[in-house]
This record gives sequence, structure tokens and C-alpha cells, in this order.
Amino acid sequence: PLPKIFRLTKKGKVDAGIFKGATINTPSMIAVEDYIDALQWTDSLGGVSALIKKSQENLGVLEKFVAENDWIDFLAKDPATRSSTSVCLTLDLDADQIKKFVALLEDEQVAFDIGGYRDAPPSIRIWCGSTVEKADLEALCPWLTWAYEQVKSA
Repeated sequence: PLPKIFRLTKKGKVDAGIFKGATINTPSMIAVEDYIDALQWTDSLGGVSALIKKSQENLGVLEKFVAENDWIDFLAKDPATRSSTSVCLTLDLDADQIKKFVALLEDEQVAFDIGGYRDAPPSIRIWCGSTVEKADLEALCPWLTWAYEQVKSA
């Protein structure tokens, strides 16, 4: 049997209600409520421009950190091509060392899923989107230094 979400007929006829926004399952209503919550949250912060500003301020935390440390750099060398959400960084470490770096931070429950994209050069990526607080990124930076020093001295 086909899952209900894929059924477009009812009693042998096309169910036109599907094309008019009819609820076809509970998860679809949950998704709608999540979307409404996201829109309300966006409005509460000041709209899309406020979310963009927050993301750019978050990127600023990492820009400052990179400027202060010679062992870390942006994968995108040109600031005009840098994302302010999924920030990709290279380290003065080889691929295996970067895996250890990532594992250390995960073991300490400091950062999860920060390994670089599979097809990218060895790197890390840090989410700086508007759902992240600037203070959390500021708290992360000393941990990045700690993990780097642990791996580099091993």
C-alpha cells in the first residue's frame, strides 16, 4: 500500500482537496505550525533584516578570532564570497588531525557536526546563522584553541 501522503485519489477519483491545502496527515500540520512559529520568531527579532544582521555579527566573532590566530583561516579567502551562515575554516592541520580536532570537541560536548563538507578541502564548518547566539560563538573560540593545541602537540 502507498503511504497516505502519496495518495492523490479518494473513492476512485482525484482528491481535489489536496491541491487546495487540505490536511492529509498530522506531520503536515506540525510542519505548518513550525513554519508559523519561525515566522513569528523572525518578526519578534525585527524581521529578515534583523536575522541577516545577527548572522553577520556572528560571522564577525569568527573573523576576529581568525585575525588573532595564525593557525586558522577562512576557506573562502575573498570576504565577498564568504557565507555568514555556514562558515568554513581551514586549520594548520592535516586531514587526520582535523578529524581528531572535531572528535575532541564532540567528546567534550562543545561542538557537534563541525567537520568540513565531504567534498571540500580538509576543514571545519561552524553554523553562524541567526539561530546561534553570539555569546555561544565567543564561548566556542577558546575551545577551538584548546582542541588545536591538543592535536598539534600530540
